[in-house]
Amino acid sequence: MTSATDSSVGCAPMTVSADFAARTAPHRPELLAHCYRMLGSIHDAEDLVQETMLRAWRSADRYDEDRASLRTWLYRIATNACLTALEQRGRRALPTGLVGPSDTAVTKPQRHPEIPWLEPIPDALLGTSADDPATVIAARSGIRLAFIAALQYLPARQRAVLILRDVLAWSAAEVADLLETSTAAVNSALQRAHAQLEKEAPMLDRISESLSPDERAMIDRYVTTFGNADMAEFAKLLRDDVVLEMPPALLWFAGRAHVVEFFTDKCGSTPDGWRAIPTSANTQPAIAYYRLDENNTYHAHSIHLLTLRDAAIDRITVFLDASLFSGFGLPTTL
Repeated sequence: MTSATDSSVGCAPMTVSADFAARTAPHRPELLAHCYRMLGSIHDAEDLVQETMLRAWRSADRYDEDRASLRTWLYRIATNACLTALEQRGRRALPTGLVGPSDTAVTKPQRHPEIPWLEPIPDALLGTSADDPATVIAARSGIRLAFIAALQYLPARQRAVLILRDVLAWSAAEVADLLETSTAAVNSALQRAHAQLEKEAPMLDRISESLSPDERAMIDRYVTTFGNADMAEFAKLLRDDVVLEMPPALLWFAGRAHVVEFFTDKCGSTPDGWRAIPTSANTQPAIAYYRLDENNTYHAHSIHLLTLRDAAIDRITVFLDASLFSGFGLPTTL
């Protein structure tokens, strides 16, 4: 947690000059995370960070260091840009938030690209600089997929209040100043946001923020058993009530039997049909999968983002979108 008044960059008078990018660049990872929390889309978040930097550059000569730190000033611009953007957009969702579970085996799920789906954020974009641990913490806190999905149920200003207060540890007075409202209004919005989150995602506090050695070994087994089409061993990794969803397909499966049935059809009996590259997204383990075509080339297929609970896989979110691979720094073919 970090305070709004913290800043990794000094507050000497700002001028519209060549040093602007150098002074604002260290804040990009946490601003990207902030916009992603607000919008639920890495593509939209990147656009809004660009807009934030452009707005800041245009008004740099009017920046008043006595009123706010550079970091706080940039958060003000970014938050207001996100609030404006959300006026024209509906919430981003996962299939579990739109329809009930499917109990019918589906071999070729129909895709619905017209729905604004929630997107993952590659961990590599969240910052790793040991020189600025506060920025890294601000970027990586409150970024797990279940939390981002739950935030989508909140009205825009409630969403902003909860992120600023609970994730970034700003004071109520600091948030009130940013949103140009009263402290009482901020506290009221936070209370309502907490109530809504508890209703939509009561299990959030049971999800571990870090992986044990046994859990890391479990991810390796996931890759191995999936790649070998060994569904018997694959099933042992899953909770009884495991959930599988695959945006942009508008369906999902609940329960080990349904999930294994679906993957059995997809994996087939050929162990060489897939290649996997371990990665991470939303501070969770993820695997990028490539599928073999008739020309013996492996093409980018999907990103599997895994949620673990009680030493087993609780949720598998398969993002069926090859365009996501570039954001992970991965090739589209192997």
